[in-house]
Amino acid sequence: MPAIAYLNFDGITEQAIEFYSKALNATEVKKVKFKDFPQDPNYLLPENELNMIMESSIEFAGGKIMMSDLLPSMKSVTGELVKGNNVWISLVIENKQKLEQYFTHLSVGGYVIMPLSETPWSSCFGMLVDKFGISWKFNRDAYKFLDEVISNKL
Repeated sequence: MPAIAYLNFDGITEQAIEFYSKALNATEVKKVKFKDFPQDPNYLLPENELNMIMESSIEFAGGKIMMSDLLPSMKSVTGELVKGNNVWISLVIENKQKLEQYFTHLSVGGYVIMPLSETPWSSCFGMLVDKFGISWKFNRDAYKFLDEVISNKL
């Protein structure tokens, strides 16, 4: 099974699911809220947390992203949610039109770091940060570049 990017949000996962589902033309969307499970009588969740997303996934173009909310009542255990640049989601898609479509949709409300363009390592590469602070890389033919560089070293 491939590795899957898992994103945590601060109570806005429902919005993120809606945004990513549309932006990536999701083929399947699944979500479960905390209220969908029986409550532990020794640890009842506050009312505002019951409607938060416990687990979700969206599938698109052969890929999958999973998401959930970080519960305020659990922050003493999990720590605060910190946006950063240590995680990127990389979309490697041969279909240039589909790559451009995803880039355009995901850039709405965010900002483009590098517009889609031809580079020495890809015929179509770009980077952006979406409106939720998630960093994305887009690459049309990353595998060809890696294989070419590696084979030239041998």
